Amino acid sequence: MTDTLRGAAMPAARPSRIDSDRVAGLVLAAAVALPLLLFVLLPVASILKLSFVTPTGLGFGNYIRYFSGPKFATVLSNSLVVTAVATAITIILAYGFAYAMQRTAMRGKRLFGLIALLPLFAPSLVQALGILFLLGRNGVINRNFGLGIDIYGFWGIVIADVLYSFPHAYLILAAALAVADARLYESAEMLGAGAWRQFRTVTMPATKYGVISASFVVFTIVITDFGNPMVIGADFNVLATEIYNQVSGQANFGMGAVVGVVLLVPAALAVIVEKWVSRHSYAVISERSAPLVPRPNPLVDRLAMLYAALVSLAIATIVGVVVVASFVTLWPYNMHLSLRHYRFEVQNGIEPLWTSILVSLAAALIGMVVTVIGACVVRQLSPRIGRPLYFLSVLPAAIPGMVLGLGYIFAFNNPANPLHVIYGSLLILAICNVYHYHAQGFLIATTSVKQIARTFDEASTVLGAGLLHTLFKVTLPIIWPSIVSIGVFFFVRSMVTLSAVIFLITPSTQLAAVSVLMLDESGNQNQAAAFSACIMAVVCLSLGAVQLLLRYTGGKGSVLR
Repeated sequence: MTDTLRGAAMPAARPSRIDSDRVAGLVLAAAVALPLLLFVLLPVASILKLSFVTPTGLGFGNYIRYFSGPKFATVLSNSLVVTAVATAITIILAYGFAYAMQRTAMRGKRLFGLIALLPLFAPSLVQALGILFLLGRNGVINRNFGLGIDIYGFWGIVIADVLYSFPHAYLILAAALAVADARLYESAEMLGAGAWRQFRTVTMPATKYGVISASFVVFTIVITDFGNPMVIGADFNVLATEIYNQVSGQANFGMGAVVGVVLLVPAALAVIVEKWVSRHSYAVISERSAPLVPRPNPLVDRLAMLYAALVSLAIATIVGVVVVASFVTLWPYNMHLSLRHYRFEVQNGIEPLWTSILVSLAAALIGMVVTVIGACVVRQLSPRIGRPLYFLSVLPAAIPGMVLGLGYIFAFNNPANPLHVIYGSLLILAICNVYHYHAQGFLIATTSVKQIARTFDEASTVLGAGLLHTLFKVTLPIIWPSIVSIGVFFFVRSMVTLSAVIFLITPSTQLAAVSVLMLDESGNQNQAAAFSACIMAVVCLSLGAVQLLLRYTGGKGSVLR
């Protein structure tokens, strides 16, 4: 009788546990959504609102005044042409490099792959700085050979942005070329198709979505890039530099908001199209597929190795010359080696580097928490709630860094806002970096969480564990290597980012990447090179340390994502 009553009582306890899980899920969803509303939607809404504020009230006066001026057409045309040319060149170069890495049996793949990723470990303007050291008016090539190369303006920006965006395109295209069905190539070969025809009829169709996706990613990176055009653009203005000139140069916040909205449109469209393309891509590998293993071909392998070596040499030269210049007494007049530039005898000294490390550590911690919890929560929620939260989580990918940073000024530099207390602090810099790169971190976390079978959740539930217990005792321990990788991702991007924080720094919160820009503008390029070298050293050391940690603890994650 007692057992019967006890058994009858057990089902009554289940709704209570289910209700508590539902409440916990909704609380976590609110905790994920609220920061996104505050630190993503509110700044963008503030920019949109300010762009319509005129001396006579709300209206389209700012837009009419800016669009009717001759400068708008020039700046917009400059941005679109530079972006189109740089994107086309980058995709062609990156596709060839990825093909050599994935579809040939050439030697040196590991070395070439690491060199290709070097631009990720440095501020964007390092590429422009390296080009100036080589090809500028006082560059070593022009000075020694008297070639009279004028690299400033259009071509300087294009070359710098190609180098800057190359690793992003390479990673996407390498993933697209990494898998293939060997049966298709065997069938094509049996039908008499040569290597070129196989490439046209099999390889290109199978990788077209990767090409399109890489194209829109590069388009977004180039059109929103601020560092390279500032350093090497001279009088060739683009939208990103126009925002800076309007806000910092002329203190014209209303017009800066208008340019920000203009820049937001093509960047958002590119991200939307890229996501649409990714969603409509199809699997090229099925359960019956045979993996394609590159067969040694001496001629093809040598040509591929030569091509990869030339591309790697170009990247390594541009980055390497910056490091070398940091040890030169006065480039290019006095080439004797010296450590004088590492004394940092400038305003604030080496303090901006330590500030950057502190901000990046804070961004890494915050980024890990918000993106991993967000991915776990979205997985548990019903589609009715999960889809809007997912959209909100990836929305920052469509917002350029300069636009987001400018929005933080309008949103938080207002005493009426309770969050005004964080304005001008290191915390707002860390938060801005987190939500600038939130979409990428969230997608990495989502991919990791999806790899966990639902049976783990079901088993935990059957054993009586609630949502929070399952999250902290099952899900997070399984994906901890990916969590570490996400933290490293936010740390690295925060160390090298420039556009998102350029409007938010103060004399007491100066960052190393911004110091590089300021030193270059003041003509102290050797000191700028020293700061750049320090940033790259910190990034490389952090990557190496975490990689060793993952190997030592048996983690299967990779920090090079």
